[in-house]
Amino acid sequence: MSAAPRPPEAERFPSPAEVAGGQPAAAPPVVDIRGVWTCFGGTVVHQDLDLVVRRGELLGLVGSSGSGKTTLLREVVGLLRPSRGEVRLFGLPILDADPDARREVRRRFGVLFQHGALFSALPVFDNIAFPLRELKRLDEAMIRDLVLMKMAMVELGPEMAGLMPAELSGGMVKRVALARALALEPELLVLDEPTAGLDPDRSENFVKLIRTLQRELDFTVIMVTHDLATLAGLASRVAALSDGRVVANGTLEEVMAVDHPFTRSFFASLRQPALCGSRR
Repeated sequence: MSAAPRPPEAERFPSPAEVAGGQPAAAPPVVDIRGVWTCFGGTVVHQDLDLVVRRGELLGLVGSSGSGKTTLLREVVGLLRPSRGEVRLFGLPILDADPDARREVRRRFGVLFQHGALFSALPVFDNIAFPLRELKRLDEAMIRDLVLMKMAMVELGPEMAGLMPAELSGGMVKRVALARALALEPELLVLDEPTAGLDPDRSENFVKLIRTLQRELDFTVIMVTHDLATLAGLASRVAALSDGRVVANGTLEEVMAVDHPFTRSFFASLRQPALCGSRR
C-alpha cells in the first residue's frame, strides 16, 4: 500500500521585521532584568543587577538569607517596583504597560508561593478554579472540566476536590497550589521554595512532577530554592546572588566552580562526595 501523499506546505508570508531587515525578529527573553537596584530605607538589597531568562530554561536562584531572592521574584511578577532599573516580562515592562497589556501579561505566568498560599475558606476545587473564574470567559461546565484536568495533571484524584486546605498534607497543599498555578496554562512558572517543608521522598517526587510537566507543557521556570537536591534535580541553569548582584551564572557545575565565598560555602556539601570519591 503506498504512503499517503504529503499535504502541500502552507504559504508563509514574511513578517514586517523580515521585510524591513531581511531577518526575523528574535523573540524577547521571557524575563529580562536590567540594572535593577532595590533599596528599603538605607538598606540596599540589589545593586545594578542584570539577569535574563530565555524560553524553556529552568533557572534556579540561590543566595544567602537576605540576598534578595524572593524580593527579586516579587519584582519579576510585578508585586514590587525596583528602586531603579527595569524588569520586562515577554518584552513588556510589566509595571509600566497599559492596563490591558498588563492584564494579558499576568495571564502568561503562574506562581507557586512558598507555603502554597491556598485560600483557607475555599475547598480544593474552588482554589484551582479561582484564576479561571477571574477570566470571566468560561462557563461552569468548562471550569469543572479544566479543574479536574489540572488535578489529574498533578496526580490528585477527583475525590480530593471537596477537601479544605486544613485537611491536606504538606505535599497535597503543594500539588493543589501547583494545579492552580498551571490553571491558565502559563508560559512562565515562578516557584518560591517549591519543596520547603517536604520530607526527602515527597520533595523528590514533587521535583519529578514539575520536571515531567515542564517537558510536556514546555513552560519556562524561575525558581528560588535553598535545597541542593531540588536545585540539582530541576535547574538547567543556576544564578547565585550575593553582595546585591549575580556573582555566578551558568550550569550547576559552572557555578560550583566559581571561586566566591558564597559559592564555596553553599555548594560545599555537593563538592565533598566528589572529593571523597576521588581518593578511592
